[in-house]
Amino acid sequence: MSLAVMNNKQGLRALFVLCFSLLCMGLLNACQPAPQQIHLLNGATMGTTWSVKVVNLPAGVTLPQLRTDIELLLQSINRQMSTYQPDSDISRFNQAPAGTWQVLPQDFWRVASYSLELARDSNGAFDPTVGPLVNVWGFGPEPKREHLPEAELLAAAQARVGWQKTPLRQEDQALYQPGNVYFDLSAVAKGYAVDKVADLLLGRGVKNLLVEIGGELRGHGAKPNGQPWQVAVEKPIPGIREVAHVIALQNMAIATSGDYRNYIQENEQRFSHIIDPRSGYPAEHQVVSVTVLHERCADADALATALTVMGAEEGLPWAEQRQLAVLFMVQADSGVEEQMTTAFRRFTAEE
Repeated sequence: MSLAVMNNKQGLRALFVLCFSLLCMGLLNACQPAPQQIHLLNGATMGTTWSVKVVNLPAGVTLPQLRTDIELLLQSINRQMSTYQPDSDISRFNQAPAGTWQVLPQDFWRVASYSLELARDSNGAFDPTVGPLVNVWGFGPEPKREHLPEAELLAAAQARVGWQKTPLRQEDQALYQPGNVYFDLSAVAKGYAVDKVADLLLGRGVKNLLVEIGGELRGHGAKPNGQPWQVAVEKPIPGIREVAHVIALQNMAIATSGDYRNYIQENEQRFSHIIDPRSGYPAEHQVVSVTVLHERCADADALATALTVMGAEEGLPWAEQRQLAVLFMVQADSGVEEQMTTAFRRFTAEE
């Protein structure tokens, strides 16, 4: 065999090996999973903002379609439960004639039913009929007050409050309007909306997600690095942002209620926006914030309000009895101190 023929065969063999190697590399790269990334969607709703983070997207699911579906969902919840919209379903109920049963749309019904159940369980510390008191103190849709409300106004508002006045009729999902009762579901509606958005995403096959509306959050799955979503729990010190705990949200929701960012002040006395429906006055104790962890954000949102009204002395044993994960931040002479339930401690590094 000539040298020229041998060189040609060696060259062809080398070329074949090179092509085969490149083909294998291409097939290997094609089999590698696409690098994971976080997609962010956000907007405005319920007088605050919403944001959604998802890691990658299932086949057939697009970000524009997700945004449209989320916005339509939030608009629907707002049309049902916003006291700021005069034509909403809750406004229709609040203006309904005395002695009438009002059939509620599905989401309004679910939130109203849960709210009345929690009102019963908390002995009125949580009360969806608290709206007149919220308004008269200047924390509702009506204009802010420049001075504290007069005793006559408070008495008139208090007379309209009472969750026992509004029974439910299961067969047609109706709520009774005895006359002049004003429902306000702002203490649970944002958390409920978080759940609805999270459930929408999970139903579309999105496994790794973080949903937030007005500071209430729910997380599932993990970030691209495999670590769970994390949220910082702040120390409630006015004018200062200091982290007290970092909580991993693994199929979990978190909500915080507190008076350190929304209050009115007169004669050096501060009045919280958290109204105690039982007394008609802002909650009076040393609790400055309550954080609740729960599988459902609606529960976390509403429980945080109820426990803020109760205060640590009443609320801590109540929460322990129900095995709730709760953190109280309490103002003491030495500064802000923590009191937490056994269930909450399991989410921290202390145990």
